[in-house]
Amino acid sequence: MSVLTPKQIRQQIRQQQIIGNTSGLAPGFVQCNMVILPADWAVDFLQFCESNPRPCPIIAMSEKPGDIHLDKVGEDIDIRHDLPQYRIFEQGKLMGEVADIADYWRDDLVTFFLGCSFSFEEALIADGIEIRNISENKNVPMYRTNIRCQPAGRFSGDMVVSMRPMLPADAIRAVQVCSRFPSVHGAPIHFGDPAMIGINDINRPDFGDAVNIKPNEVPVFWACGVTPQVALEQAKPPFCITHSPGCMLVTDITNRSLATHQ
Repeated sequence: MSVLTPKQIRQQIRQQQIIGNTSGLAPGFVQCNMVILPADWAVDFLQFCESNPRPCPIIAMSEKPGDIHLDKVGEDIDIRHDLPQYRIFEQGKLMGEVADIADYWRDDLVTFFLGCSFSFEEALIADGIEIRNISENKNVPMYRTNIRCQPAGRFSGDMVVSMRPMLPADAIRAVQVCSRFPSVHGAPIHFGDPAMIGINDINRPDFGDAVNIKPNEVPVFWACGVTPQVALEQAKPPFCITHSPGCMLVTDITNRSLATHQ
């Protein structure tokens, strides 16, 4: 699959030939988290993202409600079909997961695409750092924390983080590498004792899959684009759609274009 272009990957996802987590697909290209909300909730959500750029870095959003094509992130994108799995929420409650949202689409919906950690994973691998969720062919582990987000409008909540185990020297290098990518969560926000950020059991992630932590390694935590789903649970909009954790939109934007230093 790594030889496929982003457009070819999206076409296979649209035909449900590719399902599940998209980590490792389309090397060199940005993948995005997604949130879709009614237009009368979109301004508050935009303010929440702008107030919390680490977990919610905006890559693109609809120019007008009801738009299903975001040409600025990729050719021939159809938001209703081009992610492997979507989550449907009503009044903040998860109602189910679906492979297509054509039956749920409305003309008042506004789409937000947010930066994803899969972009900086590629930069870390290029620097010789193992990414355990990729080497074990798993979805990255993600955890709810006690780190408060900055409230905005009707949105508030605690940050979700993703975790990758590393040797301490690699963790320090990861800070240097990922600082170049503020549009895709930037540098880690914590490494070491998970309890310090409210994680009681590192082997039981709230989203994604557990990965092995080897002797002498420390867990390294990044702000995560699943954070909006926690904010949605609390704000309780009447209806919204998100990506399923790990099931991203593969875009035509290059990871290199997001680096602050080329």
